[in-house]
Amino acid sequence: MIRLIVVLLLLGLTVTFFLQNQEQEVTLRYLFGLRSTSVLIYKPILSAFAVGILVTFILLFPAWVRGRIELRRKTRALQEAEADLEALRETLERTLHPPVRLTSEKNAEDLPHA
Repeated sequence: MIRLIVVLLLLGLTVTFFLQNQEQEVTLRYLFGLRSTSVLIYKPILSAFAVGILVTFILLFPAWVRGRIELRRKTRALQEAEADLEALRETLERTLHPPVRLTSEKNAEDLPHA
């Protein structure tokens, strides 16, 4: 939740800066002064913001995929362990408390005589 608030705050600040500086121009000088261009200031700022988001996505995506795969693997293992535990509990319950079967003779002997 905090991460979402920070992202929204940064996005809001970027848009505000963009809206306030739409008319100002800046001169971009490329490597070794080979070329220079005059552009509106919001274009390089938005470009840098977009490149930063793209680089962040590229760097974090593999770790996110690995985490999802590991989570799926551990969830499956947990489900299997829970099924095994339930089967063991049922087996233990059957061995500790076997069902009592009374024969008809035993039933007749246990009944109180009137």
